[in-house]
Amino acid sequence: MKALHIITGLGVGGAEQQLRLLLRHLPVRCDVVTLTNPGAVAEGLRADGIRVRNLGMRGNRDLTAVPRLARLIRRGAYDLVHTHLYRACVYGRIAARIAGTTAVATEHSLGRADIEGRPLTRGTRALYLRTERMGAATVAVSGTVAGRLRDWGVPAARIHTVANGIDVAAFRYDGAGRRTTRASLGVPQDAFVVGGVGRLVPGKRFDLLIRAVAALPGAWLVLAGDGPEAGALRVLAARSGIADRVRFLGECGAGNASPGIPEALWAMDTFVSASREETFGLAVVEALAAGLPVVHGACPAVDDLPADRAPGTTRISSLTDPVGELTTALRHRMESGTRRLPPPPAADHYDIRLSSERLMTVYAHALDTAPPTERAHS
Repeated sequence: MKALHIITGLGVGGAEQQLRLLLRHLPVRCDVVTLTNPGAVAEGLRADGIRVRNLGMRGNRDLTAVPRLARLIRRGAYDLVHTHLYRACVYGRIAARIAGTTAVATEHSLGRADIEGRPLTRGTRALYLRTERMGAATVAVSGTVAGRLRDWGVPAARIHTVANGIDVAAFRYDGAGRRTTRASLGVPQDAFVVGGVGRLVPGKRFDLLIRAVAALPGAWLVLAGDGPEAGALRVLAARSGIADRVRFLGECGAGNASPGIPEALWAMDTFVSASREETFGLAVVEALAAGLPVVHGACPAVDDLPADRAPGTTRISSLTDPVGELTTALRHRMESGTRRLPPPPAADHYDIRLSSERLMTVYAHALDTAPPTERAHS
């Protein structure tokens, strides 16, 4: 089988990095097309031996993208097209239909009132639903996302849940790595370290972590990620009087001198995902695999599982005093003395190898149910 993956962009982001990890384990010959922004993840994919093309789309309404994608699909003689993220799903499914090729789409980031961090409008939803019918199947990365798709009107028979995955072994706790990372960051070996990972954007609410750590004498904070809020967060840390106890790592593993995500997690004692709503919560799963206690807001990766699959997690839900609730939860963690936990069953549940196997089942189903003109490609 030969598949073409179409994605909106390849800057450092959750969906983009998930695609790279998945392609390392998917037993299919794959190429990738990015509509825009061939960033750091594109470089990583090429280093993995994946062919990556940049379509050079000039904007959301660059309709020339459709015929150009259709030509790429025909010339590549692909058996299947797999699209990722809203714009790629809309244009890619239309192009696949024109080329007579079966299409599968993954819905990575669908919130209650937003998609990929942007407000959902009536027009956005209508266009999504019209083009969704052009594909053979839609993959949801969690049961929560699958439920939202059904609520939108996507037929249940077309929805397949394939959870995001991680390379569990890569995050297994390493005590020597912890000591080395703390030393490189100038963090005392005996300090209590709170951590967060993700894009530095308002929705992640990293400001709550800074305010909570400021209320905990002796606690340190490590933030891995970059984004438009980086400057404001640094200013907040300085105004809160804890600039010397906060480490901003930038994009881990993006060619800078910062440690990778596993090393950053090993250096932490408690992980926090303060988002009011995550569409999945992959960083939480990585933290659990590293043996960290986790404090989190709405997070399908944890919330969709039975409680006994993710022990060591604490849910925060206060709308009136989120800083106070987070501070209390962190103080409890700090006073408990617990620094590491055995990786819970949730970590193995989200192993990338299982995600790959489940996706291959979706591919087989999509090709079996495709019209004869599309099935002829396979």
